[in-house]
Amino acid sequence: MKLHLANFAHQNIFTGYGDGYVLINQIRHEKSLIIFPDQLLENWPVTSVAQLEMQHFDSLIQRTPEIIILGTGSRHQFPDHSLLSQLTKKNIGIEIMDTKACCRTYNILVEEGRRVAAAVLI
Repeated sequence: MKLHLANFAHQNIFTGYGDGYVLINQIRHEKSLIIFPDQLLENWPVTSVAQLEMQHFDSLIQRTPEIIILGTGSRHQFPDHSLLSQLTKKNIGIEIMDTKACCRTYNILVEEGRRVAAAVLI
């Protein structure tokens, strides 16, 4: 699916997605990644929800986002409850959704000027 641009002025946004990839600013990515409006961390070393540990979120937490959106691939899957508890103890909201919904939600939050990060499993 192709997403339509709003007013994002020099920010990282999702411009499309499909099976096994996302487009960020029209560039195709086929490996898991972390995206902030002003930074892209490619090759996030996670390929499944079952692999997720707190250390995988260290680079996100350092940036102190108000919310993290976790895109879990083609299906909506929840990570281990203890991981979610650790993140909420740091006063960081986390929302879990499939990757397609993650892309759309991230773009909306960026357009609103929110401090958002998306961790996307591909």
